[in-house]
Amino acid sequence: MLARRMGLVGSTRRKDRFTREKRSEIMSKIRSKFTKLDLTMRSLLIENQVEFVMYPDLYGRPDFLLPPNIALFCDSSFWHGKNWPTLKARLLRGSRASYWVDHIGKNRKRDSTVNRTLRQHGFVVLRFWDVDIWSRSGNCIRKIETLASSKAGPHSLMECCAI
Repeated sequence: MLARRMGLVGSTRRKDRFTREKRSEIMSKIRSKFTKLDLTMRSLLIENQVEFVMYPDLYGRPDFLLPPNIALFCDSSFWHGKNWPTLKARLLRGSRASYWVDHIGKNRKRDSTVNRTLRQHGFVVLRFWDVDIWSRSGNCIRKIETLASSKAGPHSLMECCAI
């Protein structure tokens, strides 16, 4: 057992169930705009009569801009590293461990930089995990409505971003 933990016996890494070509095909279909997650949030905003601009031309490319200055991101648990210590440990047991840990680590660092920069420019940043949007959408809408009503002001949505 100690020998296995030290990497001297066998491998605990999982082999990808797909061929390299099939994995490439699957990954090429992952989109960054008009994802099911974004479209679900869009439907929630419309159902609750929340004004928004989808994919505003702002630093960090938020998924939505809500008046007067709320930048809303819909984050995938995997790509943005929800429960990072647990996910990282799982990735380290898989194939291409260093690639995935580095990749998602960079995404998390970029998210922090984007949050900080937008806040410095007067935006309120909201990030919702995919599981929250799909399973606890009411909580997401309540948070948006509470924040929007507390930040209400004379700002026009079109003045906030270059469209």
